[in-house]
Amino acid sequence: MIDYEHDISAIDAALLRHGMASIHLLRAGDEAALVDCGTGHSLPNVLAALAHKGIAADKLRYVILTHVHLDHASGAGAAMRAFPNAQLVVHPRGARHMIDPSKLITGATDVYGAQAMADMYGDILPVDAARVIETHDGYVLDFNGRTLEFIDTPGHAKHHHCIWDARSQGWFTGDTFGLAYPECTVDGRAFIFPTTSPVQFDPVAMRASVERLLSRQPEAMFLTHYGKVTGVPTLGRALLSRIDAHVAIARAAASAGDGRKQALLAALSAYLMDELRAHGSPLTRDEAMAVWGLDIELNAQGLEVWLDSEKT
Repeated sequence: MIDYEHDISAIDAALLRHGMASIHLLRAGDEAALVDCGTGHSLPNVLAALAHKGIAADKLRYVILTHVHLDHASGAGAAMRAFPNAQLVVHPRGARHMIDPSKLITGATDVYGAQAMADMYGDILPVDAARVIETHDGYVLDFNGRTLEFIDTPGHAKHHHCIWDARSQGWFTGDTFGLAYPECTVDGRAFIFPTTSPVQFDPVAMRASVERLLSRQPEAMFLTHYGKVTGVPTLGRALLSRIDAHVAIARAAASAGDGRKQALLAALSAYLMDELRAHGSPLTRDEAMAVWGLDIELNAQGLEVWLDSEKT
């Protein structure tokens, strides 16, 4: 667990490796809320963090999901059972998948297989519809006197919103403001790049969402992957540039036929390594790929889906 200012902490979600996904814990008086909840394997870390801070389970008032991709939300059902007074706050496009996660489970099982699903995500349990709050663009939640504002931020997913915390003057960004892993930080400067994972990547919408976040002139961004980042204007410029670069790489690979996927993987890897070296990181290619490997695979898959959608 990492403690920040303004009663915000990042709890490691125990997803595949340390430092891959975080769950943010907010306090307001004697109450608490989570932003994203990780997987079914994340709950022990959350309970340990609450115990360490002296927060009883019945004081956890909200489980807030930025979107319903499984690394962010598959533990929601388990969390709601652990926290009897909590309500689940979710984008309206994602709410039905938390109430009945069968389509999420079937789709992911088709991709990963049943054993890998269990290993990565644990049990994915339904949430009682009576405990679900659906947001809308501009929705404001009064969290025990702490104001949280929700805005619609498509681009990574159509069921994505980001949360403005007035107290910290920061956004909880889920995947909209990209990925910035601790291993790639140099002299306190985060290295950021977009996540274009399937199946709803939309570069125009993503750019608009990022620019909307930046327009608030935030002091910090709280990323699920991973934790608090500052120097937001510089990161924003880099992220927008790298979104454009991902699109250019995809368009260049579009004519590669059966070799399109491999062309994407090679070009994305080379591009990000060049950017990381320019950032001043001493990581070797093997070390960087140990951190990014899954993300580059998912980014390539998402870019392929986007290229195919451009044809229709």
